[in-house]
Amino acid sequence: MLTRNEAFQVIPAIDVLGDEAVRLERGDFSRVTHREVDPLALAERVTAAGAKLVHLVDLTAARSGTVRPELVRRVVAACGSTPVQAAGGIRALDDAVRLLEAGAYRVVIGTAAFDGEAALGSYVKELDGRLVVAIDVRDGLVAVDGWERSSQLATEDAVLRCREAGVRWILCTAIERDGTLAGPNIDLLGRVCELSGLPVLAAGGVRTIDDLRAVEAVGCEGAIVGRALLDGTLPLSIFADGRLAGTS
Repeated sequence: MLTRNEAFQVIPAIDVLGDEAVRLERGDFSRVTHREVDPLALAERVTAAGAKLVHLVDLTAARSGTVRPELVRRVVAACGSTPVQAAGGIRALDDAVRLLEAGAYRVVIGTAAFDGEAALGSYVKELDGRLVVAIDVRDGLVAVDGWERSSQLATEDAVLRCREAGVRWILCTAIERDGTLAGPNIDLLGRVCELSGLPVLAAGGVRTIDDLRAVEAVGCEGAIVGRALLDGTLPLSIFADGRLAGTS
């Protein structure tokens, strides 16, 4: 067993499309790799295994731009005392507030964060530590609108905006790795950690315990894992005892 830094979090993802828990490959809505009929059952399973935080992505909301507080409320209830970080569809401050009122511990914004120079500051002012900003990267540019469109904002510029606005948490996703089990984009994660100086959560491509070690070594505070849990390349026991299981 290799004891990990207690600050490092392995965070299970529950992605919901319609009423089903799914996994998409590279965020492509036409490429569903897994379906789990009941997202609440999945929430109960990962929390029973010891997850300390659950990352909920409402894919339907991300695509439509309309949040679903009732979904957040149901998943929060299924998670019991385990906090839920909610993402998907937040386009205005009122949307974020509605998800927090539905029981979310933190909310994640992507599209809304970069909708004009002043947008991000207003979210930081109102939400502070309950805000996570998603920097979702495809070909060096930030993707928006449920990853269906690339902005003209470079990754480095997005990171600098976050730092200047006083953002407390960044979630960095390598879209080309997401849902592929191809391994994380360590170069990207390292650049974001170094440039931002902020706590960074990694997403996209994590498959094994060695991947988690690499993400931690490059400076990330945690990693979000999805398909690896459903495929079994990462066991649910990864959440137990605050350890990264396996030989060093």
